[in-house]
Amino acid sequence: MVVVKEVVTVAEELRNDCDVVVVGGGAAGLNGALMLARARRSVVVIDAGAPRNAPADGVHGLLGREGMAPAELLERGRAEVRAYGGQVVTGEVAAAARDAAGFTVTLADGRTVRARRLLVTAGVVDELPDVPGLAERWGRDVLHCPYCHGWEVRDRPVGVLAVGPLSVHQALMFRQWSDDITFFTHTAARPTDEEAEQLAARGIRVVDGEVAALETAGDRLAGVRLSDGTVVAREALAVAPRMAVRAGFLAGLGLRPVAHPSGAGEYLPVDAAGRTEAPGVWAAGNVTEPASQVGAAAAAGAAAAAHINGDLIAEETRRAVAAYRAPFSPEVEARVCELVAGDRRHGLYDMERNRAS
Repeated sequence: MVVVKEVVTVAEELRNDCDVVVVGGGAAGLNGALMLARARRSVVVIDAGAPRNAPADGVHGLLGREGMAPAELLERGRAEVRAYGGQVVTGEVAAAARDAAGFTVTLADGRTVRARRLLVTAGVVDELPDVPGLAERWGRDVLHCPYCHGWEVRDRPVGVLAVGPLSVHQALMFRQWSDDITFFTHTAARPTDEEAEQLAARGIRVVDGEVAALETAGDRLAGVRLSDGTVVAREALAVAPRMAVRAGFLAGLGLRPVAHPSGAGEYLPVDAAGRTEAPGVWAAGNVTEPASQVGAAAAAGAAAAAHINGDLIAEETRRAVAAYRAPFSPEVEARVCELVAGDRRHGLYDMERNRAS
């Protein structure tokens, strides 16, 4: 498998503690951080700088931001979070551990930050089939989501590379945007009788044989070359990659991704509020739903942030009620004695006088 990712250096200062650490600075993480910062929570976003949609030419299907470059969207998001007092730093989280006050998050470079709650929005890594020429064109004319890229390849010759259980579904989806679709069985099993009938009914050609490489011309996809040397002309190729969750740092909290029901990879299960099985840890975005587009991921981040703020309010209210019910707790009594009696409290004055004599 070819793993699509980037390596980024770390430089920024990191505050010692905060209400919430957000792991991941994509749409879900930044929108969650924005909600928390506007709720007057101290929040730190730790971003590894490897957005999943970095190769794409634009963000699509997002009202008011249609076609905006992914980098520009994130740049605006970081500025908005910082404008409300949130901190966004570049770094990779290596581990997260529970402590008495909440969590200690350790970065790969050794820096640490403590937080009362965690919001995990680290996203997924697209693991691509090892076909020569494919990874280089990922996000350009090698695509995966028809809602993200279908309009851009409308009415053009599109191929679909069979790599998993969703490939037939993917071919039927792309048929909505083009009537020239070719399904390459590659190394996958041939379509079932039912699937073959569906493909035939929609006029989708099925080509058997392993794909050896992609052919390009002038920095554009020109065709798909089979292992027998046959080249099938195509201007775009759809691939359903395996999606792997960036969640290794959660192992210390007992959280591990599980197989996604669709068979498309893995995900981190959460409840309707975004809570994981680990108390105090929420998750949102592609880490919980690999197929979410930018708008859905951002919405999930905002919803999880609202629930985190509500959880913190509930905790603070419980503590306030306890203090209200017991105004003369040992801690309060000690503080009052210090303020009123000074060195005379609890016999300290007599002890000092006896020493002096």
